[in-house]
Amino acid sequence: MSSKSRQLPGGGRAVEVAPERLEGWFRRFADGHGGAVGTRVAPQRVEVRAADGARAAVDVPFAPLAPPHGDAEGLEVASLVEHVTTPRTVGLVLVRLGAHSVGVSRGGRVERSSTDRHLVHGRNKAGGWSQQRFARRREGQSRRALEAAADAVARVLLPERDELDAVVLGGDRQALDALRADPRLTTLLASAEPRVLDVPEPRRTVLDEAARRAIAVEVQIHDA
Repeated sequence: MSSKSRQLPGGGRAVEVAPERLEGWFRRFADGHGGAVGTRVAPQRVEVRAADGARAAVDVPFAPLAPPHGDAEGLEVASLVEHVTTPRTVGLVLVRLGAHSVGVSRGGRVERSSTDRHLVHGRNKAGGWSQQRFARRREGQSRRALEAAADAVARVLLPERDELDAVVLGGDRQALDALRADPRLTTLLASAEPRVLDVPEPRRTVLDEAARRAIAVEVQIHDA
């Protein structure tokens, strides 16, 4: 899996780490910062503090993390590694206006999916009646595209919901909010993971990458 990185509001950065590489990542972090002086383990978050003041933290995916919790000396991430390497079945919902991709993945591999695109015109900057007609047409196209996306989620994920360990979302937040308003999907999407994946226009290749990213661990790094 290619490494994904983003800047954090207020400073620091976040990187995505594959579950099987997480233990090695933390060891290299500790070695590069003078050693780990302590680890705080909580149900929702794990934070490692280095000797030079740097910190590396994880908001636990698929929380909560099982006990024991508390503070430990040195590097203590065994329970987190065990948690994130547990095989899971994940429902994936990627949507941007005009395109969607929905799937079920197991162990980071998509096993069932539905992907489609729908024409939605860009905004028209012309004025007058022409602009109003164009806006109404665009609104209708947007509505039909979102309805098709909601139908795909219902068709692909609802029959599997009792088998899903988690639901992971990606794409445009306004479009995702529109899906949440569909009565068929309210309960399903309310249980989705907090992290929303930033993805380009959903296609099958994007869904495959999202399946790998969905089980990856985002580590937040703050240097001294």
